[in-house]
Amino acid sequence: MVDIIIQGIHGRMGRALVSLAQERTDCRIVAGIDTAALPCPVPVFPSITENTVHADVLIDFSSPAAAQVAIEYCSAHKLPCVICTTGLSEQQQEALCTLSQTVPVFQSANMSLGVNLLIELVKQANAVLGTDFDVEIIEKHHHNKLDAPSGTALMIADALREASPVPYAPVYDRHAKRAKRAPEEIGIHAVRGGSIVGEHEVLFAGPQEVLTITHSAASREVFANGALNAALFLAKQPAGMYTMKDLIYL
Repeated sequence: MVDIIIQGIHGRMGRALVSLAQERTDCRIVAGIDTAALPCPVPVFPSITENTVHADVLIDFSSPAAAQVAIEYCSAHKLPCVICTTGLSEQQQEALCTLSQTVPVFQSANMSLGVNLLIELVKQANAVLGTDFDVEIIEKHHHNKLDAPSGTALMIADALREASPVPYAPVYDRHAKRAKRAPEEIGIHAVRGGSIVGEHEVLFAGPQEVLTITHSAASREVFANGALNAALFLAKQPAGMYTMKDLIYL
């Protein structure tokens, strides 16, 4: 049994984690971190620094500011952590890399197995199609999502840039750019509306044909289940940096 603390336990993802964990027998939520004072089946502390409950892993679905405190806490307590928060600064990314030298760290902008498989398929498509096909990424989320573009859209773009010999450069907004599209551009577009859980579409537009690779999440349980599986995986690992790719090819 793996004992888990959730930072951001009263958020949408935190509530989904609690609900899903109650149906499993391989892990349990033992505490939560959240500034909101709401009913919860486990003790909830306003800050991770005030936590008094022992756990095997921390799952963070919060904010960049709270994630920074979690990084420092996990470093001091040698607590493995699954970082799902997006929008981290370069300094925070460096802090995570430093933390991974002494503590197992799992980080992914998207905890869905399907999304991470989509990324692998996109890389394969790009390797075949090359610059003969223009690449555009469209992501859609609910109207409460703060960051745009999504961390997943950026993760897709980064994967393409790392895997391709083409020096791809992201273009986020075309309304002020009156110029022909360059072959090395990756257009990234954000849609915010209603209660869309998460949709990502990668479009390869070529001469006389278009290839589209898409993923649509019907429920937040997709991401919650991925985060719990990551926590179980991480509890058995030595210090290091891990991603969803480690789960896919486990």
